[in-house]
Parts: sequence; C-alpha cells; structure tokens
Amino acid sequence: MGNSSKDDSASDGDTSSGDTPPSKSSLYSEGEKVLAYHGPRLYEAKVQKAELRKKEWRYFVHYLGWNKNWDEWVGVDRLMKHTEENVVKQQALDKKQGVDKNVKSGRSAQTKPKSSTDAKVEKEDLKNNVSKGKKRKSESGVEKDNVSLEKLVKIQIPSTLRKQLVDDWEFVTQQDKLVKLPRSPTVDDILTKYLEYRAKKDGMMTDSIGEILKGIRCYFDKALPVMLLYKKERKQYHEAVVDNVSPSTIYGAEHLLRLFVKLPELLAFVNIEEETLTRLQQKVLDFLKFLQKNQSTFFLSAYDGSKVSEGKGKGKDD
Repeated sequence: MGNSSKDDSASDGDTSSGDTPPSKSSLYSEGEKVLAYHGPRLYEAKVQKAELRKKEWRYFVHYLGWNKNWDEWVGVDRLMKHTEENVVKQQALDKKQGVDKNVKSGRSAQTKPKSSTDAKVEKEDLKNNVSKGKKRKSESGVEKDNVSLEKLVKIQIPSTLRKQLVDDWEFVTQQDKLVKLPRSPTVDDILTKYLEYRAKKDGMMTDSIGEILKGIRCYFDKALPVMLLYKKERKQYHEAVVDNVSPSTIYGAEHLLRLFVKLPELLAFVNIEEETLTRLQQKVLDFLKFLQKNQSTFFLSAYDGSKVSEGKGKGKDD
C-alpha cells in the first residue's frame, strides 16, 4: 500500500499500453474526474491513463490546476470517486489543514514557502497527517506507520539557516525586494562545489552522492515554480526562466534553502525503503551543514530593491 510514482513515472510504456486485459475491471476510467491524495490532502485530478501492472491497476493522473510536471502514476489506494460525499471529505481535510479557502486547486496553499516559524507548524501538521492518505480505511496500524514516517522525514535545518529563511521572507514579502538574477553561485554551482568538497574529504567521488545531488537538482527545478516562489517573485520568474532553461542555472542558495523546508513533505510520499530514506536524510543534513559553513559566500546579505515597483502587488500570474 502507498506505492508512489517514483519508479513508475519513468516507465510509461513498460507494460501493456492502452489495451489493458479485461481480467479485472478498472475502478476508474480514462478521462474520469477523481479525487487524489497527495500528501495529507485531497486534490481534484483527472485520470489520463489506466494500466494493469502486476495484477494491480495503476492510474496516470493530472492534478487539476497544477503544472503537468506533477502528473504521476498512482495506485487505487490514492484515489476516490468524485462524489458529493467525497468532496465533503476533501473540504473537511482541507479545513483541518487550514486551507478551506483554497479547496478547488490547493495551489495558493502550497505555492508560497513558509517562514521558519510557519515551516515548523507545517512540519507538525505533516507529522500528524502524513499517513492518512495511505491508510485511511484501517485505523489500526496508522499509529505505527505514522511514527516511522515521522522519524524518517524529519529534516533539522540549522539555526543560522532558519534565521536566513526568516530574513528571506522579510526581504521579499515585507520590504518588496527581490533576489537579483541570475545568481552567482547558482544552485548548480553550489551542488558541484559540494560534490568536490565531499570528494576531497572522502578521498573519492561516490556515486551515491552524485545521484542524491541530481535528485536535489531535479526536485528544485520542478518544485520552484509550483511551491518555492512568493507571489511577488512570479513576474521575475517568468522573465528569467525562458526557452526551457533550468531554474537551477539561474537561482541560487536563497531559493535552494526553501526546498529543504518542503522536502519532508515531498519525500514522505515517495516509495523509498526506510533504510535508504534514513541514509538520504543524513546526506541532506550534511549538505545543509555545508550550506551553513559557506553561508556568508553563498547567500546575499541584502536583496535588490530596484524592481520594487514592477513586482509589487503583481499576483495575477499566480
């Protein structure tokens, strides 16, 4: 239960395509509007493909109102029929999370990163609700699952970096200032510097570190426009990220740090074994210590005020 899309998403055509055998009838049909669990919340989604894989139905869903980068393969345990009764459940879940005003798409609630205080609250919410999407039918076993996930997805951001997050929030939302782009060093530069740092320290280049850094870059590029920008930064994003350029070659440490506030939420619903997740957590903490060690060179001490009038109050492109 709780299979996620990690290994399915890359294997679109590895099994029967459109002609699924009728051995078991599918609960959901292609084109059907459904409700899908992503994290502790339910979102409106559309089934784009249905395939029978290893005697289990898998569904490729698009979350309505979200970028197609978030389309993914899910199991039947993450879907619900789009009925009035289930919409009420969706609203109740959202209300519990404090986002009842954004029930339709859930976008507004997740586009803005949080200050460190909000991040703590969000992490508490996540800990309390993390397993509800996976085990909603059986109350027994939820506690056990909850505790293990709680332990696995906790990422402790060092205190000086937490202060950096608060300053970052203050510059953009309260002082109407923006990070001047392109940044130097970029996210790519920082990841490369970390790889070199680890290679020197360990006396060799390890594949696992390289893979983790590739993963962080991929998460950053996909998550930035969806959940790592403040509303006042959207105009700047659309101007800076053009012609399929990767955000990781334009943005720097300020926006990369925001990713680590969201990472527990993103990792909690990926199908990774406990042991691997624990090792990943240790590597992420080591990377955060590296950011902290180089805080004065990687992060800006002040943001750019020259674009205030252009960016101020422009939230239409949200």
